[in-house]
Amino acid sequence: MKVYFLGTGTSQGIPVIGSNHSVCLSTDLKDKRLRVSVWIQDKDFSVVIDCGPDFRQQMLTSKCTQLDAILFTHEHADHTSGLDDIRPFFFRQGNIPVFAHQRVLKNLEKRFDYIFLDENKYPGAPSVLKNEVVVNQNFQIKEKTIIPINAMHGSLQVFGYRIDDFAYLTDVKTIEESEIEKIKGVKVLVINALREEEHNTHFSLKEALDFIHLVQPKTAYLTHISHLLGFHEEVQQKLPENVYLAYDNLEIKIQ
Repeated sequence: MKVYFLGTGTSQGIPVIGSNHSVCLSTDLKDKRLRVSVWIQDKDFSVVIDCGPDFRQQMLTSKCTQLDAILFTHEHADHTSGLDDIRPFFFRQGNIPVFAHQRVLKNLEKRFDYIFLDENKYPGAPSVLKNEVVVNQNFQIKEKTIIPINAMHGSLQVFGYRIDDFAYLTDVKTIEESEIEKIKGVKVLVINALREEEHNTHFSLKEALDFIHLVQPKTAYLTHISHLLGFHEEVQQKLPENVYLAYDNLEIKIQ
């Protein structure tokens, strides 16, 4: 199975518009981060987690041409606002399956009503197949079993997902022990680490490292990174041996 990091930045991306922060001015490509998303591939399985405002650019850069489903973590714009750009996939494949909490599906129906319409639909609009993700209910996409991981983004519920030996969680601040048990045993864990200073809705770097120590994956990657975390190369040198800062267009293989 391959995991391609489409984007590893926080809601504003890096560089932040108009910012003179040193990380935003960096010429290192690893310090330039689109909004957070991953593409997971295995044989004829091709799934994206989250679909933010950089989705079109990410699909072109990654050369993704098949989309079996989109899994949504939650409804915030940096994770959902690229939904209209599924059109090329829809034109080739037909309705694109989307998986999300019922609350998130309702939010998307309101914001992208023209995509979800059944009657008097604009002929150029894409269509989706709605699939509700429910706590403690695994589901199938092709031959893969998807395990939803329930967590909290401050006071907002979010889903992470485990697929085989890979687990992906972003925008997490707290998570119950029963949900952590679903993650244990993974080879690769991806978890958010916004910055060093604590935040009320996201893991700080220390909180992310403590969580990694608790889960004990073979390898962990940090994502949803703010410019306030620092320069990629400098932060990487401070991390434990099995923990890495993810960066845009990084591709890893899980065997």
